[in-house]
Amino acid sequence: MHPNDISTQPEAIRGLLQQARTIAVVGISAKPDRPSHEVAHYLQRAGYTIVPVNPAYGEVLGQKCYPSLHEVPGKIDIVDVFRKPADVMAVVDEAIAVGAGSVWLQLGVIAPAAAEKAAAAGLKVVSDRCTKIEHRRLIG
Repeated sequence: MHPNDISTQPEAIRGLLQQARTIAVVGISAKPDRPSHEVAHYLQRAGYTIVPVNPAYGEVLGQKCYPSLHEVPGKIDIVDVFRKPADVMAVVDEAIAVGAGSVWLQLGVIAPAAAEKAAAAGLKVVSDRCTKIEHRRLIG
């Protein structure tokens, strides 16, 4: 495991969540019953700036929704990925290209090659964990 992969390091995950301000949620749904929407809404209520990323929508959670990370203005601290493992490498490539600080692969999203690529490029990586669950557990 690459040193930038902090998936099994609770203190490092806590630090990432405490320092982050802007979270781009890739694959977000506008449907309130979908996990991506629920998690993003929780994070928004916790004080993070949420940037929805999904080409299918114009707006989610009252925020402009961007078709890709390339269109997102400003710095992205965490790219929170709600996509199938087969789609993750393309998201990681975008995250690297836009200078994101970290990539967070949601619970059930396991893409070792993509995680390794992100870590090798200097991004912090969290895999197979839920941002909402970890935030509640580590920050409260």
